[in-house]
Amino acid sequence: MPAGGLGGLGRMLVLAGAVIAIAGVLLILAERFPGLRLGRLPGDLSVERDGFRLYLPLGTSVVLSIVLTLLLWLLGRRG
Repeated sequence: MPAGGLGGLGRMLVLAGAVIAIAGVLLILAERFPGLRLGRLPGDLSVERDGFRLYLPLGTSVVLSIVLTLLLWLLGRRG
């Protein structure tokens, strides 16, 4: 068994679960602050027709990408 084997995999799964849980809590909290308008930014496309609904959060995706890129860049500079 390679070094870190199942223990390393277990740690990675726990970390992934923690990240997903934190993201869920942040989404719940974001709903309570209507001023954030996350998911309804300019650039988000929404099309509604009879029996059809399409939502493409392009503006939200760009903002989240920039924020996550900056956050990961800052965390990477520490190491």
